Amino acid sequence: MQQFDNIDDYIADLKDKAAKNPSCSNTRYNLGVAYLSKREFMEAEREFINAINESPKMAEAYVQLGGICLQREDLEGCLRYNIQASQQRPFFAVPWGNIGFVYMQQGEVDKAIGALKRAVKYDPNFIQALSTLGSAYFHEGEVDDCIEVCEKAVKINNHFGPAWNNLALCYMEKKDFDKAAECIEKAKESGYDVSPDLIKDLEEARA
Repeated sequence: MQQFDNIDDYIADLKDKAAKNPSCSNTRYNLGVAYLSKREFMEAEREFINAINESPKMAEAYVQLGGICLQREDLEGCLRYNIQASQQRPFFAVPWGNIGFVYMQQGEVDKAIGALKRAVKYDPNFIQALSTLGSAYFHEGEVDDCIEVCEKAVKINNHFGPAWNNLALCYMEKKDFDKAAECIEKAKESGYDVSPDLIKDLEEARA
């Protein structure tokens, strides 16, 4: 595989390939990813759309377009593109995880749980989906279900702060304050910003 000194040389090479073979969707997709790495979102969006025009079943390109929408805080656009990705590749976990995330942001918790369960079914190690599913369960008062999926998440990656934070919330609910304190420490060690209110509640509960 050809090595490049920097991203601009890589982009120049891809643009040259795209000019010679405009219908190659993989080149267009790779160019989009390269632009994303430079945070050049408009250029990236154009190339992902070009990739889809050449290969309408390229689910990854829809997912990337959804990510660009999320960057612009366009939740509806993000949802729409990820639904399209899931239609092209029904067993691809990533769009289902993103769909679940958007539904959570929109307060559609039941829909979020349905999508996130599918994400985890198709990829049991999809840590973001496990943690977001935990948040959805906690929101619904399903504390034991939240603990189950978040413990799976921290087994996959012991430094995944959002899952430790969810576990802390669960153990607060169960009044197991020592366990909650352990989970808060783990969340902090992972670089997660634990809510000062949660820390205060724990201090008051243990006083």
